[in-house]
Amino acid sequence: LVACLVLREFFTTDYRGIEGILNDSSDLRKILDLSEVPHYTTLQKAAQRIAKKGTLDKLMREILAIAIQAKIMKKKVALSAIDGTGFESHHISAYFVKRKAKGGEKYQMTTYTRYPKVGIVSDCKTHMVLSGVPSRGPYPDIVHFEKAVNEAEKNVHMKVLTADAGYDSERSHTFARDVHGIRAIIPPNIGRKTTKLPSGKWRKIMATRFNKKLYGQRWQVETVNSMIKRNLGSFLRARSYWAQCLEMMLRLFVHNIMIVR
Repeated sequence: LVACLVLREFFTTDYRGIEGILNDSSDLRKILDLSEVPHYTTLQKAAQRIAKKGTLDKLMREILAIAIQAKIMKKKVALSAIDGTGFESHHISAYFVKRKAKGGEKYQMTTYTRYPKVGIVSDCKTHMVLSGVPSRGPYPDIVHFEKAVNEAEKNVHMKVLTADAGYDSERSHTFARDVHGIRAIIPPNIGRKTTKLPSGKWRKIMATRFNKKLYGQRWQVETVNSMIKRNLGSFLRARSYWAQCLEMMLRLFVHNIMIVR
C-alpha cells in the first residue's frame, strides 16, 4: 500500500488515478506482486493510518538509513540548509489570478490568504531531505526552526546548518550549538540604516566574522524545493489541513526515494 501511495505522488494523480494506472499496467502489478489492485478507498484509508501512527516518520528514517548504507550520504552531514516553501492548495492558475486582478474585476478576491507550507532541512551535497515540518502559511520561517532541527537530528547529525535571515535570532544559534552541537550560519537581520552590532554573542559573531563561503551553499535547499515542485508538482490535491500535511510529507519521502533509486 505504501508503494502504491508513492506511485500516486510520482504520477501526480489522485487515488482513483493510481488505481486506474495499476489496472492498466501489468508490469507495475508484477513488480509490486499485486494479485489484485487495491480499491481507491483502501489507499485513502492506508494514507490516514500512516499519518496517525507515525509510520511516515519511520519511513523517512528508513530511506535515509538506506541512503547512508548505500554511501549516497553520510551519517554526519557536513553541510545542510533549512528553508520554508509553500504549495498551492488547488489547481487555480496563479497567472490567471494576476491577470484578473489587473482588470479590476471581482475575481481579484481569488488571491490566496492561507496556503500549505513546509519547513525543509536538506543535505546540501546530495539534496536528500533530512526532515520536514508541515503547516499552513503565511508564518515566519523561524517558527519551525527548532522542530525541524530536532527531527533531522533523529536521523543524522548535522555539522553545519545554514539559514537565511528569516531564522535570525540568538535563540536559534544557542539551540543549534548548545543542544545539538551544530554550527549555525545565519546572517544577522540588523537592517541597512544602522551601524550598531547586534546584541547577543552569536549574532555579533555573525556580523563580524560571517563565513560567506559556507553560507553561499544555502541555495542548495532552494534547488531541493525546485526539484520537488518540478518533479512532483507544486499543488496539493488534498483539501483538509491534516490531509495536506500528509501529502506534503509523502512528497518529501518520494523525493528521497527518487534520489536513492
